[in-house]
Amino acid sequence: MTKPIVAIVGRPNVGKSTLFNRLVGSRVAIVEDEPGTTRDRLYADVEWRDSAFTIVDTGGLLLDSPDVMGRSVKDQVAVAIEEADSIIFMVDVLDGVTPVDKELAELLRRSGKPVALAANKADNEQRGYDAAQFYQLSLGDPLPVSTYHNTGISDLLDGVVERLPYVPPEEETGMLKVAIVGRPNVGKSMLLNAILGRERTIVDDRPGTTRDAIDTAFEHEGNRMLLIDTAGIRRRGRIDVGIERYSVMRALRAIDRADVALLVTEATEPVTAQDAHIAGYVQQAFKGMVLVVNKWDLVEVESDRKHFTREVRMRLKFMPYVPVVFTSALHGRGIGDVLSAAVSVFESRQKRVSTSQLNGAMQDILAGHAPPAVAGRKLKVLYATQAEINPPTFVFSVNDPSLLHFSYRRYLENELRRRFDFQGTPLKLVFKRRSRE
Repeated sequence: MTKPIVAIVGRPNVGKSTLFNRLVGSRVAIVEDEPGTTRDRLYADVEWRDSAFTIVDTGGLLLDSPDVMGRSVKDQVAVAIEEADSIIFMVDVLDGVTPVDKELAELLRRSGKPVALAANKADNEQRGYDAAQFYQLSLGDPLPVSTYHNTGISDLLDGVVERLPYVPPEEETGMLKVAIVGRPNVGKSMLLNAILGRERTIVDDRPGTTRDAIDTAFEHEGNRMLLIDTAGIRRRGRIDVGIERYSVMRALRAIDRADVALLVTEATEPVTAQDAHIAGYVQQAFKGMVLVVNKWDLVEVESDRKHFTREVRMRLKFMPYVPVVFTSALHGRGIGDVLSAAVSVFESRQKRVSTSQLNGAMQDILAGHAPPAVAGRKLKVLYATQAEINPPTFVFSVNDPSLLHFSYRRYLENELRRRFDFQGTPLKLVFKRRSRE
């Protein structure tokens, strides 16, 4: 099921990123806190009272340049409103109601989107009373919170969950669902057109010329596929360059719907921080991925593939299993390789390992590298089985899951991938306590 997107919006310095970090650092946030995947994350999956949603920190998406900060706030909130399913609007009880708050509140009222109004920095009883001044924004009851002291956060999350729109489950199409994601202007729409062999979407050399995600069904060598194009953002009027970063919000939704993501980058620029952000979400969502290096026609020496691949591996070292494919969508080269790689990744996600094979392999894996001791105790794996496919999910019965170090989890995943040839997909490992009795 595609998870709703909840965006935290508001003026600079009202506590948006502090709230996001509070959620990610607490038990309500479902994240793998491993090096390379959570640093500088702008989004995370959250569960609260049997509801799941993706939280997005718009504070991390603001431009750094002071001269464009003022005008970018309104533009960013406008895009967040359009992309998100629900909004947390943060205001500051110390500053009171500002003209910018009123302007943003007007945008939110006109949008019709559900809004939870959080009056931050209510660090004592008097400041809690001061939250009442925000009733004049006509966005419902302002909720006093203190992100610094972690007060009012549970009530805020209760309000967010109550306001979440119903998201119907994705219909099973029987097709391999492939999402084309990446930064603006790397050639995503052109890649889609090259795959389909016709002009399915508008192609332009300006960033952000495709307005909405477009689904296209087709067949490739007997494989039925559904392509989900997410080629950026186009809005009426002027849009600041920094707003293009909001293409990541559309990518999140597409990745949730897909089996395999094609992360498109370009040959003239190595993998960027935004590419790594999107790749991290693909991993977090346990989806398959193919890294597509487009515009390879602009690189003259073919031997540069090895050098470029090494550089890509360094920048995406938390996903060493991802296949890298070089293409020129403009000239139609390498397109078959992209589709073949996507099919191979999908087939890996459908693979099932028998319980006897798995436990036999686990004996060798544990013998080859025993779990490290934690306070004099060691993790003991008593039994293992594969519970699900797409993604491949393995359940381990162990003496104490708290004894598992993230580095040993990574070792187990790498060994299972190597022994059973799981290509291009993360493996979901679940550890459950089980007594010997």
